Amino acid sequence: MIDDETLRLWEFGSYLVTVVGLPLAAFALWRESRAERENERKEIEQRDEETYLRLSEQYTEFVRDVLAYPELGLHPRLPAPSGLDADQAARRLLFFEMLIALFERAYILLYEEASDPQGARRWQSWADTMQQWCAREDFRDALPGLLVGEDPAFSTYILGLRVPSAATRTSG
Repeated sequence: MIDDETLRLWEFGSYLVTVVGLPLAAFALWRESRAERENERKEIEQRDEETYLRLSEQYTEFVRDVLAYPELGLHPRLPAPSGLDADQAARRLLFFEMLIALFERAYILLYEEASDPQGARRWQSWADTMQQWCAREDFRDALPGLLVGEDPAFSTYILGLRVPSAATRTSG
């Protein structure tokens, strides 16, 4: 049989575990879940950065392709050439289709209303690029046909960029 002293010692031990052990265990669980959330955040940030870099590489490849056809005048900061023959106009439209597909991927993968500062910076670089292209009259004019079947939110976004800026109107 257990005497009173042993029983009190066990009871004190259980109180000690309750008073010290439970808060300590709760703290350990909180700290572990916090570390897991931080790791998840870092993984998401790394994945977002990799996505941004892949899209940037694809745009760089697009620019390389564009440079192979200087007669099309497809640099976003240069005025659109006039007097393209049918083959050149078709090639230019194909480049515009490739560009819209790339812009749509960037929109779907990077655009967020409430983004963290780094995500907002990544998106803004794409928004600036889209704005440059939308400043071109030939690109703006082709947009409605290029957006058939594209993501509705993306279509709304890029169509909103079609309005030429004052600088574009005075320089072009």
